[in-house]
Amino acid sequence: MSDLRFTLDSDFVAGYAQRDPDFGFNGLGLATYYRTYSRLKADNTNERWHETVQRVVEGAYTIQQQHIHALDIPWDEDKAQRSAAEMYDRIFDMKFLPPGRMLWALGTPIVHERGIGQALFNCAFVSTAEIGDTLTESLRPFLFMMDMSMMGVGVGFDVLGEGKISIHRPASANTEHYVIPDSRQGWVCSLEKLLHSYFCHHFGIGTASELTFDYSLIRPAGSPIRGFGGVASGPAPLRELHEELRCVLDAHHGRTISITGIADIMNMIGRCVVAGNVRRSAQIALGDPSSDEFLKLKDYHWNAATQGYEGSRARRSAWGWASNNSVVVDKNSDFSQAAAQTAINGEPGYLFLENIRAFSRLCDPADFKDYRAMGTNPCGEQTLESYELCCLVETFPSRASSKADFLRTLKYAFLLGKTATLVKTTWPETNTIQERNRRIGTSVSGITNFLSAHPVSTLQEWLEEGYREIQLLDERYSRWLHVPHSIKTTSVKPSGTVSLLAGVNPGCHYPEFTWYIRRMRIGKSSALLPLLRAAGLPVSDDVTDPSSAVVEFPVKSEGKNLQQVQLEEQVAMAIFLQRYWSDNQVSCTATFRPEEQEQIPHLLQKFSDSLKSISFLPRLEHGAYAQMPYEAIPEAEYLQRVAGLKPLDIAELSEDASSEKYCSRDSCALPPESGRMQGNGFPSP
Repeated sequence: MSDLRFTLDSDFVAGYAQRDPDFGFNGLGLATYYRTYSRLKADNTNERWHETVQRVVEGAYTIQQQHIHALDIPWDEDKAQRSAAEMYDRIFDMKFLPPGRMLWALGTPIVHERGIGQALFNCAFVSTAEIGDTLTESLRPFLFMMDMSMMGVGVGFDVLGEGKISIHRPASANTEHYVIPDSRQGWVCSLEKLLHSYFCHHFGIGTASELTFDYSLIRPAGSPIRGFGGVASGPAPLRELHEELRCVLDAHHGRTISITGIADIMNMIGRCVVAGNVRRSAQIALGDPSSDEFLKLKDYHWNAATQGYEGSRARRSAWGWASNNSVVVDKNSDFSQAAAQTAINGEPGYLFLENIRAFSRLCDPADFKDYRAMGTNPCGEQTLESYELCCLVETFPSRASSKADFLRTLKYAFLLGKTATLVKTTWPETNTIQERNRRIGTSVSGITNFLSAHPVSTLQEWLEEGYREIQLLDERYSRWLHVPHSIKTTSVKPSGTVSLLAGVNPGCHYPEFTWYIRRMRIGKSSALLPLLRAAGLPVSDDVTDPSSAVVEFPVKSEGKNLQQVQLEEQVAMAIFLQRYWSDNQVSCTATFRPEEQEQIPHLLQKFSDSLKSISFLPRLEHGAYAQMPYEAIPEAEYLQRVAGLKPLDIAELSEDASSEKYCSRDSCALPPESGRMQGNGFPSP
C-alpha cells in the first residue's frame, strides 16, 4: 500500500469530541457500538464514537487518494477536506452508516497495511458448478468459503456440483505430515490438503497419502488475537473440522459427491469458524425445489440414514444449522411442496433467479445486466456472481430533515460504497469481478419508521428521486475515479446491529411490538457487563450458554407492529421496494400466523413476476422459549424500566470490539430445545 495517508483537520474533529451521539433504544445502540465496533487505541482505551467515525472517514479518503495518485491525477486537498467533513458529520449524526464490516475494519492495518480488502465487505457468493472441471476448480469453492468466513464475510453457495467429482479415500499405507501454521492461511491450507487427498484420484493423479496434522504451532485457547480482536480458540475447532470431514468423505468413498456432501462440507467450515471464536459465520445454500435431498437437508435423521453418516461423530445436526437454505424458482415453479415445508419451519426461502438476471428495478424494462449472476448473499439482498463480494451502506430516511437532506446523504453513502470497490482482496478471481462490476448496495432502513410519519406516496417520491440521484452520482464518481459504472447500486438489507445504533426498525421490517424488552447476549468476562448493570439494566445468566449473560433493554417502536400487519402486507412492502428502489434485491422475511400459512404458495405464484427474493417465518408465540430476543411488555412497565435507568458511563472501558456477528437475526440464537430449525431463507432483524 502507498504511504499516502489522508487526515481530517484536527480542530474539526475536536469539535465533535464533546457532542453526545444520538444512539437509539435507551442504551441498546450505545452498548452495541462498544461491544461490536469500538476498537482499542494505542493507549489501551476504547475509541469513542467521534474517533471511530474519524478512523472510517480517513480510511475511505485514504483509499481514494491512493487510487487517484496511482493514476497520476491531481488530488484537490481542499475539496477532499470539505467532502470528508460532510461525510463525517452525516455518519456522526447517523443519517447514514457504513456497514458493520467498515465500522470495524476501515482505517485499520488489516486493510491499509496488510491489504486484506475483503474485511470491508458484508458478504459473498460462490458456486460449486465447476467442481469436477479441474482439481483446482474443485477445491476452490470450499477454500473461498473458509477464507472469507474467517474474515467475517457471510457466504452463499449452491449445490450444482452434485455428482461431478468422485471421492476416494487416501491410502493408509503412506502418510504425509503437515505442521499447520498459526494463521488464517494455515487453517485454509490444511483444508486444501485434506480435500486434495480425497479429490485427486478423480483426476488421474493416483491415490493420495493419508494426512496427519501437527497442531502444535496454533496458539492456545484464550490467547489474544491482535488486529482482529477477541481471543483464540486454540486448535480444537480445526481438529474437529478435520475429523468430521474425514467421516463425511469416507462415507462418499467410491461414489460422487452428493448435495448433502457439498452442504456438509460448507456447513462444517461455518461451524469451525463460529467455534473458532475469530468471526461469526453466515451461509445460505441454494438448491432445486424438486430435489427431495435438498429439501431434507435439515431432516437430520433422514440424511444420516441415506447418506451413510451413522455414528456420533457424524450427526448432521451438529453443523446443519450453519446455513439458511433456499430454493431457486421462477413463475413456472410448483411451490406447493416447498411451501408446505416453509409453513412448518421457515425453510426454504425463495430466490427468483430469472428476475435477478433480467431486471434491475422491477419498474424498469429488462436490461439483463446481471446475466452472469449465480446466486445471492446469505441475507438475500445482493445479486452476486460466483466469487463476487458486496458492500452495503445503510441510509435512514426517517432521520433526514427533508427530502433534500436525504438526497444529500445519498451522495456520501454512495461515495463510501464506491470507494470500497477500489480495494484489492487476496483473491484474484474476486478482484477481476469487482473491477468489472463495482457492485454497491446503497440500502434504505427504518422504512416503517418513515411510514409512521409520512404517507406511502411520499416514500415513493423520495425513493424514485433518490434512485435517479444515485445514477447521476455513479456517472460522476465513475468518471472521476476512471472506473466502470456500478452494475447495480441499491438494495434493502435486513440490517442487524447497525440499525440498533441509529435506533430505527431494521430494513423494511415492522417491529415485533410497540413496547418490548430487547435482549442482548454478552460474554460474562466482558468489561462492558458491570457498566450495563450499573446503569440499571437487568442482567441475568444465559440459560443456553454458561459463558454469557443476557441484558434487557426497554424499547418503544413507532407505527404499526407485526401484531397489526397481515402476511400479504409484508410481501407488498417487499414488492414496493423492489419496484421503486432496489436494483439488487430486497431482503424480506415475512412472518405469518398459523391461519396464514396456506397463503404462502398462492402469494409466491401471484407475485412471481414482482419479487427477486422472499422468505417466510412462523410467528412464535409469547414464551415459546426462555429469553426470547423480543418480549412484549405493557406501556406502564416500559415507562417504569426507563425511569429506573441511569446514564451509561463507558468512559473507562478498555476492551477490544468483537466485530459484528454477521448473522445477527433472532432465529440464529434459538436454543436447540426449542425444536425449531435455526435459520430460515433470509435473515430478518
